[in-house]
Amino acid sequence: RDCFVKDFGVIESDPEVDIVVETIGGATVALDFTTRALKVGKSVVSSNKELVATHGYELLQLAREHGVSYLFEASVGGGIPILRPLTSCLAANELSQVTGILNGTTNYILTRMIKAGLTFEQALKEAQENGYAERDPSADVDGHDACRKICILAALAFGQHVYPDQVPTQGIRGVTLADVAYADSCGYKIKLLGRAIRQDDGRICAYVAPHLVPASNPLSGVEDVFNAISVTGNAIGDVMFYGRGAGKLPTASAVVADVIDIAKDLKTARCAVWGPGSRDLVVSSDILSSRWYVRGTASMDKVRAAFGEISPLARGGAPAGETAFLTAPMTEPQVRARLEGMELHSLIRVLE
Repeated sequence: RDCFVKDFGVIESDPEVDIVVETIGGATVALDFTTRALKVGKSVVSSNKELVATHGYELLQLAREHGVSYLFEASVGGGIPILRPLTSCLAANELSQVTGILNGTTNYILTRMIKAGLTFEQALKEAQENGYAERDPSADVDGHDACRKICILAALAFGQHVYPDQVPTQGIRGVTLADVAYADSCGYKIKLLGRAIRQDDGRICAYVAPHLVPASNPLSGVEDVFNAISVTGNAIGDVMFYGRGAGKLPTASAVVADVIDIAKDLKTARCAVWGPGSRDLVVSSDILSSRWYVRGTASMDKVRAAFGEISPLARGGAPAGETAFLTAPMTEPQVRARLEGMELHSLIRVLE
């Protein structure tokens, strides 16, 4: 019997097919095939982060209505087991925060900038040559991939769907070797982080942006294409999941594990449960207070007059007039208001 078909309808109508694996990517054809499979009572396993981040709630509802499973462990963190632990191993906790290095390509680029002194452009070219970055790397370097993953993590951690268009996203194109050197001078490394933080009123602050991560934080030591996800719970405290976040074999490991989980008992539906979310669920990261790294052109006297207490930074070969410093804790709008009239080159949040 020929097992290769070009018409999804053949799979859809075959009573011997119980589990469909979707690794297409995107949210058009993949959405159509997944919807059709679930409606005819077939379980679906997916590695498609865009599909889950955008349509996860409706697909989970559809799976529940038809008594089948919809699993997507491979959509976040490659082979790192993270989604199932969030809903099972940590189920006794009220989770307050998820923070992670969620994209191996950007982490590789930043690692090469830090360790080899390559510019962003040189490190990106090397990543493309090594097969870590696509010819069009925008989904990675502009933060969209990390955004989709933090949406899925937030939904599982906090029980409501978070949509990608609700999450402010900044990539790493603006990070320079000057920023790397200043960060190193004060014991920090620059990492692209996705963060989701539960607020006291139950709303969620979610965003993606570069951060200065202190050496005391385990995330600072995560290098190359590896991912790491830190989860904070009221009972467990902080736990971190670490491993290869991308690649054929790590992704296949997570996909096949989901298939095996379903195949062990086809009569028991396995689905995450989260609510539909809402337009006012996600709040702006403007409310978060932290220290900030600032690089620009201004006199130190002018900077001190605007900011008061600061921590000046230095690096070798800095051009005349360049100023870099760490602020006291404040929100981003407060920082930008004090920078009015100064020439700003870089503004990066410090992870406390």
